[in-house]
Amino acid sequence: MEINLVDYSYNLPFEQIASYPLDKRDDSKLLIYNQGIIEHNQFHSIPQYLPDNSLLVFNNTKVIPARLHFQKDTGAVIEIFLLSPLLPGVLVLEAMQASQTCTWKCAIGNIKRWKEGDSLVKTLKNVTIEASLLDKEAGHIEFKWNTDHNFAEVVSQAGETPLPPYIKRKAEESDRTRYQTIYSQVDGAVAAPTAGLHFTPDVFSVLEKRNIKTDFVTLHVSAGTFQPIKVTNAAEHQMHSEQVVVQRENIESLLKSGFTIPVGTTSMRTLESLFWYGVKLLRDPEALFNISQYDPYFIQGKIPSREEALEATLRHVDKHKLDSITGETSIYILPGYQFQMCQGLITNFHQPGSTLILLVAAFIGEDWKKVYQEALKKNYRFLSYGDSSLLLPKLQKK
Repeated sequence: MEINLVDYSYNLPFEQIASYPLDKRDDSKLLIYNQGIIEHNQFHSIPQYLPDNSLLVFNNTKVIPARLHFQKDTGAVIEIFLLSPLLPGVLVLEAMQASQTCTWKCAIGNIKRWKEGDSLVKTLKNVTIEASLLDKEAGHIEFKWNTDHNFAEVVSQAGETPLPPYIKRKAEESDRTRYQTIYSQVDGAVAAPTAGLHFTPDVFSVLEKRNIKTDFVTLHVSAGTFQPIKVTNAAEHQMHSEQVVVQRENIESLLKSGFTIPVGTTSMRTLESLFWYGVKLLRDPEALFNISQYDPYFIQGKIPSREEALEATLRHVDKHKLDSITGETSIYILPGYQFQMCQGLITNFHQPGSTLILLVAAFIGEDWKKVYQEALKKNYRFLSYGDSSLLLPKLQKK
């Protein structure tokens, strides 16, 4: 597979990268792409553009203040960025509820000043937290603290909001609220599912009046979402892995839905991963929920229908008496990918030459260039704190 990354780049002026959110979430601009036709409005008007009987699927992950700073006696500052939990378990939910100690894989800034085996201490108003470097090369850090607070509560006190690297300012107190969707619930993301930042109680109220259904899955967005593609052939890029949680009720809702619109690329990746997990279960009823980046491209034989895949997953859940299933996905959605679950997408405007641009191009084809040129021309605000789009492509023939 050959995908030239140059074909998926564009010139993004720095001044069109949003450094701050708008005062009101749903005042952001909305570009509507509907089968080749482009319209413009504001986000609070999005319900009127959604097809009847749509199901919107949101990612309810909650951004944790994953950036922590410790100061050594010498004055050197060590930055610790939480990546993924190791102990007491690899499940994000379990790690965030840990008491008194836990171990994480981290990215470490100024690591040359920190010797393996040494500990750093940070004293706050209600808690003292100690970080010990267990494995310098792997970035494994053990945290201990002196209260009954769980790790989520400790990090809330000790950490800073992990703004994306393209926002060239320090995190402020307001970011704790604004770099978070109003429906965030499950601690564990180090980046926000930014398509959801535009939703307000007023928008949800109009959706309900229009009988637009809503549902919530969980994908804990990792720092890998900002990992640049460094190879000319984008198909050779190594995709990051992220943890997903899908409830039994989600599967039932999807089986009833005729028109599914994920809110954000993370929700889209969760839904498409769920489909491929169902495909695996049809071939091996005890298959693990672990989707590699190339699974959708190399699974042999006839591809089952959406309904067949979802029903296989539902049977698995019922057989094992589960309320939810947790898995890992590295799914890599590239041009040429055949979408199985999603008929629309609500998303922000993404970085040039990124995995997310490739996903958008896979979904609406070469018209991605027309959408982005129009957004640049109309002075849309780009990236995490920027404006929004509703993409409704021509449905793929099965």
